[in-house]
Amino acid sequence: MSRFSLNQATTKRWPTADTIAGCAAVGVTGIGLWRDQVAECGLQRTAALVREAGLTVTSLCRGGFFTAGGWREDNLRAIDEAAALGAPVLVLVSGGLPEGSRDVDGARRRVADAIAELVPHARAAGVRLAIEPLHPMFASDRCVIATLGNALDIAEQHPADVVGVAVDTYHLWWDDRVWAQLARAGAGGRIACFQVADWVTPLPEGVLLGRGLPGAGCVELRRFREAVDAAGYTGPVEVEVFHEDVWSRPGIEVLQETMQRYVEHVA
Repeated sequence: MSRFSLNQATTKRWPTADTIAGCAAVGVTGIGLWRDQVAECGLQRTAALVREAGLTVTSLCRGGFFTAGGWREDNLRAIDEAAALGAPVLVLVSGGLPEGSRDVDGARRRVADAIAELVPHARAAGVRLAIEPLHPMFASDRCVIATLGNALDIAEQHPADVVGVAVDTYHLWWDDRVWAQLARAGAGGRIACFQVADWVTPLPEGVLLGRGLPGAGCVELRRFREAVDAAGYTGPVEVEVFHEDVWSRPGIEVLQETMQRYVEHVA
């Protein structure tokens, strides 16, 4: 359990202060935070609560969405928020196609250019940018970076300690090339964040909420964990689940089941 981290998306309706207290109460030492929930609690208050509880912030979600108006200023703020929270990693979800565009290659070039603009600020803040590829079904509206190879092609343009990749089992499990790409990522020291969730079918309406607790779906979660280990990654393993049935349950109950399923299916 020393590597286990609860991504607070898994217990989305549990207030941040209660989530931090709950993790401390059951001996969980890692937590992945989300900007919207941190904002509700207050940035400085959240940072203080984390310190007082003895927790480590393993990542902050999320930056990116480079097609949105004001994307640069928002991402600079996100980097500063990560630094204030002591989060070593800011996860980037790149955004989809610009409105009215069908140019996927051009959209990916735009992502690369945007990240290059952020690198100096991230380096100065001591925050590592983690490019997260999402499942191809999200390419049009949420993330044109659809494979680990796409993410590495951009990350490798920058120093590894400033730009890496986020490996998320929900988004990558389907790709038969992912194992070779994980080895590539490991050789370059590029794995900045590792998140696990299962793929539950049938997907609910609004496919974003099809992420299940470990063991609830069809993903070879332990194989992924062994592969990232073999690639040299020794950092936290975040469980990050989006599912209405999970969110509707008491947070402490979900946390305890998540810990159990992590041991059974991931560790």
